[in-house]
Amino acid sequence: MSDATRSRTTVFVGGLDGQVTEQTLHDAFLPFGEIVTVSLPKPELKSSKEAHRGFGYVEFSLAEDASEAIANMDQAELYGRVIKVNQAKSQKDANEGLGSRTAVWEQEGYASKYNANDDDKLEENGADGKTGDPMQGLEGLDEAGPRQQ
Repeated sequence: MSDATRSRTTVFVGGLDGQVTEQTLHDAFLPFGEIVTVSLPKPELKSSKEAHRGFGYVEFSLAEDASEAIANMDQAELYGRVIKVNQAKSQKDANEGLGSRTAVWEQEGYASKYNANDDDKLEENGADGKTGDPMQGLEGLDEAGPRQQ
């Protein structure tokens, strides 16, 4: 199954109570259609006493079932907490967007999109192409403090 198809058949369930298990989530969403998988991501810290991170994913076999679950379960109450149910977003590529492990300027296509071309550099430096001295006009400023008049 492609990522695009998988994201249409998968719903994100947020605001879950710590008592909710995969079986609980499965049972709550079963009336809307055949469920392929249910997952509750574990906390990143192994020392955490929480069973999951407060959200989960339910993957249905059909996109229509996922839409039906969103329409009926968003803002519903589960274990005394109001849950959020939305279409799951596809997982980001590790090389793009915020939180990536690659600097923006190292990503493919960045240099061609944002680097200045030679014509821009000529305009910046003057028609002759010589760079002006950025320190020009700062003579006599080598001493700190107020000037004597």
